[in-house]
Amino acid sequence: MTIDSTNDLKEITSDASQIKALAPMATDKGVGSQRSLDLGIETECEVNGIGMGVLDDGTPFLNQRGLAALCGVENAHIGYISSQWNDTPQKPRIESLKKILSESGMYAEKPHIEIMHRGRVNYCYPAQICLAILEYYAFHAGSNCQPEAKSNFRLLAGSQLQEMIYSNVGYDPDKWDGYAFGLGIERMAMLKYKINDIRLFYQSDLRFLEQF
Repeated sequence: MTIDSTNDLKEITSDASQIKALAPMATDKGVGSQRSLDLGIETECEVNGIGMGVLDDGTPFLNQRGLAALCGVENAHIGYISSQWNDTPQKPRIESLKKILSESGMYAEKPHIEIMHRGRVNYCYPAQICLAILEYYAFHAGSNCQPEAKSNFRLLAGSQLQEMIYSNVGYDPDKWDGYAFGLGIERMAMLKYKINDIRLFYQSDLRFLEQF
């Protein structure tokens, strides 16, 4: 299926798990902890079964089924992540997801935001949470790693996921100065050079830097 917009041409394959062409990378800004506000959905759409939208504070999101499709897993697996997020003791996959977020300077009290919209509760997963879950199923889930997740993570890393969402729903992010989501260029370098610790980029260690 091909989707036309005034700025970009994007293709999503019929299995709704691989995005072929994306909007250009935007400049990332830091993000803080997840907000818990009385939010609404400003705009939303569905492209080949991948539900996406933007909250009225400018936060781009995927719905639960859309995130599951990108990760190549059943919808229930994403539901388990949400339901187990604050369990004690922590499940290994939740520990891994929180570590991915922490290494990117992010923290979330829960992975989704519950929004009442058109008479039903919507589970909205902010773009930066989606990327962490996508990365987990691409590289950190052991025998449960999914080839779709790996392929899609490489396409959607940094701010590409948010740009894809904004473009598909026809949303102008410039109206919200200060909010931009993504995992940044460091994670793209980590993928390219097989670096497993993002903190190495910030330690000014010449032994590390001189390898590139």
